[in-house]
Formats: sequence, C-alpha cells, structure tokens
Amino acid sequence: MVKHAVEANFDGLVGPTHNYAGLSWGNVASKSNVNAVSNPREAALQGLEKMKRLADRGYVQGILPPHERPHIPSLRALGFSGTDAQILERAAKSSPSILAAVSSASSMWTANAATVSPSADTADHRVNFTPANLSAKFHRSIEHAVTGRTLKSIFADEGYFAHHPALPSVSHFGDEGAANHTRLCGHYGEPGVELFVYGRAAFNEQAPAPEKYPARQTLEASKAIARLHGLKDGNRVFAQQNPAAIDAGVFHNDVIAVGNGNTLFYHDMAFLNEEQVLSDIRSRLTGTELEAVRVSSAEVPLEDAVASYLFNSQLLNTPDGMLLAVPGECREVASVSQYLDKLLAAGGPITAVEVFDVKQSMRNGGGPACLRLRVVLNDDELQAMHRGVIITDALYERLTTWVEAHYRDRLAREDLADSMLLDEVRKALDELTGILGLGSIYDFQI
Repeated sequence: MVKHAVEANFDGLVGPTHNYAGLSWGNVASKSNVNAVSNPREAALQGLEKMKRLADRGYVQGILPPHERPHIPSLRALGFSGTDAQILERAAKSSPSILAAVSSASSMWTANAATVSPSADTADHRVNFTPANLSAKFHRSIEHAVTGRTLKSIFADEGYFAHHPALPSVSHFGDEGAANHTRLCGHYGEPGVELFVYGRAAFNEQAPAPEKYPARQTLEASKAIARLHGLKDGNRVFAQQNPAAIDAGVFHNDVIAVGNGNTLFYHDMAFLNEEQVLSDIRSRLTGTELEAVRVSSAEVPLEDAVASYLFNSQLLNTPDGMLLAVPGECREVASVSQYLDKLLAAGGPITAVEVFDVKQSMRNGGGPACLRLRVVLNDDELQAMHRGVIITDALYERLTTWVEAHYRDRLAREDLADSMLLDEVRKALDELTGILGLGSIYDFQI
C-alpha cells in the first residue's frame, strides 16, 4: 500500500554574518561580488518572505537555523589562542582569509546540507540523512557537525529516521549534498528514482573531468551515500555532469537542472551523456512517464543560464501542473525571460512561473533552490518530526521580529574581527534555539 506523502522544504535561515568574501572558486556570482558590503537583515528577511509565501500556498515549509559564525573552535584548532576577542584580532591581522572563511554564512544554502532518501526508497524503510562533508571548500567543510546535530534534533525518532555521519573529508569522497541529487517519482509515497550527479570519478584518472574549475562531487561519494541509504539498483541512477558546464561556472548540478515528481527541467549542457541518463531514468521510473523539459543552448545560452540561475529554481506541484519559482534575475536576462514566456505558452508540465526576490543570496551565488533542503515525508513521519521548525503565521512573525532585533543592516569584511559581532551572534542564536525548540546544537551551548 502506497502511503500518502509530501515533499517538505527546509530553508536555511540566512545568518547574521552574511557577507561577500568571495570564498567559492568556481562560483561566478560569489567571485564577482567579492568584498561588497552586505545587508544581513535584508537577506534574512528575503529568505523568510520566500518561506512564508510558499507556506501560504499550502506547502510544508520548514526552517533550518544558521550556524555560529565566526566559528571560534575552528580558529582554535588552527592554532589561534587567547580569549575569543584576542583570537579574532590575531586572525584578522595574520590570516584575514581564514577569518573570512570561518565567518561565512554559507550554511544558508541547505541544498548542500545533506542528502536525504525517503522511506519509500530505503532498505530500512526509514528516512535516511547523510550530512555533506563539503570537503572541497574549507569554509563549508566545518558545517557538517552542526548540520548533523540539527537534523537529529528535528528528526529524532529512530523508528522513522536514520542518521549517518558525513563521508570521510577527503577529495576522493567529496560530497556536496542534495545540490547534486534529485528524486523523480509518480507519487511521493511510492518508490522513486534518485538521480545522483557527479563531476568526476576520483579513482579513474582517465575519466572526463573539468579543466578550469574543480568538480566538487565525486562518483565515489554518490555511490557511498546510495549504499548507506540502502538504495537498490532500481532506485538509483548515477550521471556525470558535463565538464564543460562546470568550467562555465556550473559548480553544482542544481545550477543547470531541477526535478520534481515526474518532471526533469534541464539544459542541454547538463549531462555528459544526456540520452543515456534519460534512458536510465525511464527504465527505472515506474507508474509514470518521465516529462523531460530540455532547454537548448540556442534558446538560453549557458552563460545566461548561469547569470540568471534559471535552473536554480524550485519546481513545485500545484493542482494545475508544476510551478517554477525563479529568482528575479530570470526576468532581467532577455533570453531567459523570453524562454519562460515560451515555456508557459507551450502547454507542458510547467504551467506557472513565480518570481522571488532573493537578491542578497544571489549575489553570493545561491538562488531559491540553493536555499532549501527537500525531505519527502509520509503522514506518520511528518507527525513524528519536531514541529517547532514548521513555518506558521505566528512563527513567521516571531522570526521576523527576531531578525529585526539582532541583525545588522550593513556588514563589511573588516567587521568580522569585531568581538561585539560574535557576542551579537551568540545571543541571537541562543534565543533562536529557544524559539525553535531545538535544544543545544551549537558549540558555545554545549
């Protein structure tokens, strides 16, 4: 018997140290806005507004809290000593790049937080979570411990949820989470096809690989997660991302493809062996036909897809077809805006387009899809999870008030050394864990 299930979205709340340090080589938007002055308050409010709009439309919308930043334990592990204020001062003087890295608010992009397999696919019939090691970037590699604690706090019932540690933090098992993973199915509660997209095969030096930018996800990591989650051959497909796309700034697959239900919306440069990937999905997808919506380079050049983050959009079910939730930049790039009009007129599975303002996130290289982690839950699992993180009118109002009370409206790179900022962050996060009912998840609380 197929259980009723929904796809819940858990968005990362933008942290108080949201800034533009340009830490992500291979992310064009991140590098192009390096050292610009950010507005953490505006960024967090934009993210909350996005969550509220989707919750108001009837979607199950949750929230994942930001991480503690600057992260003093990481600085101590790197040899900085003294009081917290002294550590910040010494890091700013001798290693400003390290200080910027441990101050990054990158946990906001929860598409990278973990890979999640629903109970309909897994061997133990539980929802399986594996936090991403994010080993390609130091500033992100320090996230998985707190991510794991947070997920265990929200999804605590071991009868329904299984939690695995992050993979070994070495390049051979580089894992970037759900940004390179999507699930296709007829109904959420029935077995689906989990598509794992990788950039390189780490143990095969002869395999195709990008030349300019690093491939962050390895085939070996994707296969390891599939094994940990107990996925059978009929529930998984491994596909290589086109190396030319990575070299053009497509650092994750969710910058060039997005799927939901039986629909895969993708650019013709997304996959190295496009026809084989589609054939593999179709051969495993049961009870429904794959709706492959292919965008050609003639319609939307790859550089326009990257500039607009057309594919870093959310694809959501509605009673009348699929809704594509796009960043505002999609209406600012001529080829993309024209394509969207054509798409709506075509009568395909995508029947509506809605624009979301996430400009503060976009300037750092993250669109609507980067901001959310998808978790398929049946009715029992939805009731078993911690409900304090689900967006309601009351929680939205309380979080909005919290942001306005604790977040700065201007943050420059030199502000990261301010010990007052650290105090502000810790006070805010301590209050936030109380609001969300998460208990002690941060290092300063333990």
